[in-house]
Amino acid sequence: MKLIVGLGNPGEKYKHNRHNVGFMALDFLLSFDGFMTAAYSHEFKSDVFTWARETGEKVLFVKPLTFMNDSGQALKLFYNFYKLNLSQDLLVVHDEVDLPFGYIRTTASSSAAGHNGIKSIIENLGTQDFNRIRIGVETRATRQEMPTDAFVLQNFSDEELAKLHSEILPLVETEIKKFING
Repeated sequence: MKLIVGLGNPGEKYKHNRHNVGFMALDFLLSFDGFMTAAYSHEFKSDVFTWARETGEKVLFVKPLTFMNDSGQALKLFYNFYKLNLSQDLLVVHDEVDLPFGYIRTTASSSAAGHNGIKSIIENLGTQDFNRIRIGVETRATRQEMPTDAFVLQNFSDEELAKLHSEILPLVETEIKKFING
């Protein structure tokens, strides 16, 4: 089983926030043939989309509804129930202000680096040994323009949203598929 987790905040008012790019990535992926057959459920404080591979292996696409800073609470429920091997079976997709807008970076076993959602996951799972796709959202010339906590709750501009859907999220989709296929 693979657990693909997109981080974000639930609710319409957060839908296009920089902090919600993890949710956006899963929505983008689930809108394509093959993944559109994923069955929806609400469990473990999350929206869950279950997709079965031809091999029979399940892939769960998860959007925790605990709000970003408490994402680890939901993931701990999945971990306890499914007894996952976190270093092999968990992929977290999230925003990254330490990367310029449009850059993506895959990492494994790295620190939270100030990201409160990742910090919550590390605290609740007791490890940082899991895979991540970090999507760059930084567009400020300097962090003095706006505090980071306020910046990540800002909506992407229309131009940024267009670039996300045409260029960046297809790259994220490719990385997610690589992870699923091992």
